[in-house]
Amino acid sequence: MKAHYLGHVVFYVRDLERSLAFYRDVLGFQEVGRIFNGAAAALTSGRTHHELLLIQVGDAPGPAAGRRRGLYHIGIKVGDSLDELRAAKKELDAAGIAIGGMSDHTVSQSLYLHDPDGNEVELYVDADAAVWRNNPEAVLSPIKPLRL
Repeated sequence: MKAHYLGHVVFYVRDLERSLAFYRDVLGFQEVGRIFNGAAAALTSGRTHHELLLIQVGDAPGPAAGRRRGLYHIGIKVGDSLDELRAAKKELDAAGIAIGGMSDHTVSQSLYLHDPDGNEVELYVDADAAVWRNNPEAVLSPIKPLRL
């Protein structure tokens, strides 16, 4: 078996509308539709039928802060160049979204932030594919600071 790409991610969220305001209105996913009597929304970037499903659970207990079992973060490709990553950062800044970190992973460059429920989201652009095609171990390179 060979995995081709991450197909979709499902998040339990406290407030569906608040999360839609983040994923749909700030990050630009398109809402496909709602299920579970309106308590869940499917979203897409246009690549496939859905890449993200948000399910409202209200004040159900969530995971503790810090390292824990379960989801660490999701990675969302936002373009193919550092200029596109800079533009994403500018949009986040304008929307008042705090950026928790910026990293150069050699094979990609990333911004890290949290959605309204504290889930970590990585927004990234890939480096030239030749970097990892010529040296698959480049993905293991030490993480370097990224300055945009």
